[in-house]
Amino acid sequence: MKYASISDRLAGLGAAKWEVHYAGQQQARAGVPVIMLSIGEPDLPPPARVIERAIQSLQSGRTRYANGQGELGARLAIAAHLADRSGMPVTPEQVLCTAGTQNGLYTALLTLVEHGDEVLVPDPYYATYEGLVASSGATFVPVQTAPEAAFHLTPAALEAAITPRSRVLLLNSPSNPTGAVLSLAEVDAIGAVCEKHDLWIVSDEVYADLTFSGRFCSPFDRPQLRARTLAVSSISKSHLLPGFRTGWVAASADVVQRLLSVAEAMLFGSQPFLADALAEALTGHHPEVDRFRDSLRGRAEAVVEAFAGCAHTQVRMPEGGMFLMVDVRATGLDGEQFAWRLLEEEHVVVMPGESFGLGAAAGHVRVALTVDQAVLRDACGRIRRLIERLA
Repeated sequence: MKYASISDRLAGLGAAKWEVHYAGQQQARAGVPVIMLSIGEPDLPPPARVIERAIQSLQSGRTRYANGQGELGARLAIAAHLADRSGMPVTPEQVLCTAGTQNGLYTALLTLVEHGDEVLVPDPYYATYEGLVASSGATFVPVQTAPEAAFHLTPAALEAAITPRSRVLLLNSPSNPTGAVLSLAEVDAIGAVCEKHDLWIVSDEVYADLTFSGRFCSPFDRPQLRARTLAVSSISKSHLLPGFRTGWVAASADVVQRLLSVAEAMLFGSQPFLADALAEALTGHHPEVDRFRDSLRGRAEAVVEAFAGCAHTQVRMPEGGMFLMVDVRATGLDGEQFAWRLLEEEHVVVMPGESFGLGAAAGHVRVALTVDQAVLRDACGRIRRLIERLA
C-alpha cells in the first residue's frame, strides 16, 4: 500500500515533541503529585458573557451550516477589533474565520508556499511550526536569535538567512516559548527586509492581548506592511477559551479570497454559535481578560524572584505571553535530559527547549505560567534545587 509523502514529512513532528508532558500526565493519573508546567492552557475562568452568548446561541438554534468565510457578525467584530487596534480601516472582506489559530496558520501556509519554497522562522519557535511548514511541502529555515538578546529577531539575522527561494517570514509575537515581544521599531526594521526581498509575513498573534509592558505591534497594523501581511489569531488564549477553536486570518481582500478556496476544502464554515461567542468576546470590555493578563504578569515576576541570586541560571522577565525560559546549561544537561530528570526527581513537568528548536532554545526549559503563584513558587524551588544539585 502507498501513502502520500505528507505523512513522511510530518513523521516525528507531532506528539514526539511532547513525550515528557504525556509522561507527566501518566504519573498524575497514577496518583503521583505532579506539578504540570508544560502546556499553555489557561487555568482561570473565561468571560461569563462569552459563555452566556454561546449558550443562548445554541438554545436559539444557531447550529446550522455557516458561510464558508465566516458569519458576518463575527467578521464585523474582528474587523472592528483590528481597526481599533491599528487605527486603520478593516472590512469584513479582509477577514476569514478559522477553527482556531493553528487552522489559520495551516490555511495561510498552504495558500502561500509549496515544494521549492522556503519559510523563515525565528528560532526558538512554537512546536507545531515545523509540521505546518512541512505539510505545505516547503522547507523550514530557522533564523537564530540569542538568549542574551532576549530572543529578539534582528533584521541582520533575517537578511543573512534569505535565499532566492525564500517566500514567507513566520512571526510570533508575543513569542511562545520565549515571551519576546517585538517593538514597533523592530517590526518596521524586519518589515523593511521583507519589503526588500518581497516576502510575505504570516503573523501569529494569539498572545497579542497578553503583553506586560509596552504596546503590541503587528505588521498588519503598519501601512507599508499590510498588503504583505496575514495576521492570524483567536480567542483561545486572550479569552481563556482554547476548546472553542475559533479564530481568524486578516489580510487584503484579494488574499482572503485565495485563502477561502483553501479553507473550504478543509472546513466549510465554522459553527454559528461559536461565531456569536467570538463576536461577544471582541465586543466591549471583559474584566476576566484583564485579570488573566495581570495574573500572568504576577506569576512571571514570582518566577524571576524565585531564581534571584541563583549562581547557575538566569531567568529573564518575559515581555508577554504565557511562558518563560529557564537556562539549564550550567547543569551539563540539555533541556531534554533536564526535563526528564526534573520529572523523575522533583515531580515537575516542563517542556524541553529542544522541542522549540535546536538553536537558542537548546539547554533551556519552558515554564508555563498556568498555575497559581503558590504552586508556581513551589515548582520553581524544585527546579532551582535540581539545577544547583547538578551544577
